[in-house]
Amino acid sequence: MHPRTSLQIHIRVSVSALTMFLLKCAIQNALHAEALVWDFALMSELHLTVSSMCILFRIDREHSKNFKPEDMQTRIEGKNCVVTGANSGIGYATAEGLASRGATVYLVCRNKERGEAALSKIQSMTGNKSVYLEVCDLSSVSEIKSLASRFYSKDVPVHVLVNNAGVMEHTRTTTSEGYELNFGVNVLGTYTTTELMLPLLEKAAPDARVITVSSGGMYTAPLTKDLQFSDSHFDGVEQYARNKRVQVALTEKWAEIYNSKGIGFYSMHPGWAETPGVAKSLPSFSQSFSGKLRSSEEGADTIIWLALQAKEKLASGAFYFDRAEAPKHLTFAATRDSHAAINSIVDSLRSLSALSL
Repeated sequence: MHPRTSLQIHIRVSVSALTMFLLKCAIQNALHAEALVWDFALMSELHLTVSSMCILFRIDREHSKNFKPEDMQTRIEGKNCVVTGANSGIGYATAEGLASRGATVYLVCRNKERGEAALSKIQSMTGNKSVYLEVCDLSSVSEIKSLASRFYSKDVPVHVLVNNAGVMEHTRTTTSEGYELNFGVNVLGTYTTTELMLPLLEKAAPDARVITVSSGGMYTAPLTKDLQFSDSHFDGVEQYARNKRVQVALTEKWAEIYNSKGIGFYSMHPGWAETPGVAKSLPSFSQSFSGKLRSSEEGADTIIWLALQAKEKLASGAFYFDRAEAPKHLTFAATRDSHAAINSIVDSLRSLSALSL
């Protein structure tokens, strides 16, 4: 008898290579691998090599060759646009882009001095004097209600609301009203601002739209009713991802319940851009990829595109990336079924914001 022999093959695969392979397989039908891989790598604390990231970024650059220049040449004189978090980064680039196309733009900023500097610069760069500043701390429901009252007194239609303001705080911090800070700005602030702006958005129907700046970070986070991260081991990055998932689910819900009001609701991922916010919240990431991330203007591109397109070309409730609709879920992430919790979450947000709708 011949002794049995066995053959053992040992294959060494780097975490980076394996992660990229699995993700490419999982999203082979999605056109936007760059954003998904970047965010998944960040949220999973996996470290892709700089060269791998650059390759994926160049793929994204190739995709941009399909952009149509005429899509961005629309003039929007006479339209009123409200942009939150508009004093720097993607918010500033969005406000400047809308002002350069003739819109009347309202910058909603927490810091008066920075807001005034942004306003002056936009007016100077665009020659558009119809740019105004509204000071509001979007972590405060009370201040948002005061902001809405000021807009009601203007009695102007709001054609475009851009929910851009956001924060990623790594340590548990509470707002002046006692809410966890990330949730207070990213979720409760976004919800309250949008709901209170509805009467003015309806005045601009059927051309009104709400654009909420989410993130591909939400791909790794299912919807949860634990809105303020009750776990004692607080994780600001995980909370941010959860917040961004709520924004996408809220956009779906708004599109459903307000479908007869002539308002379009869209969420989007701007891609990773070199902004003051990213530098502050993710300093190591920002330093590692300095010069390789998008510019603020590139991050704002799809926001402006969504503001300019005829609504019949867009899908209300959809999630967009690089001027195209993108998937909201990855198969392996098991997030799809979690959206069933949105009704309960909306009830909680309505209660916390003390809105009677």
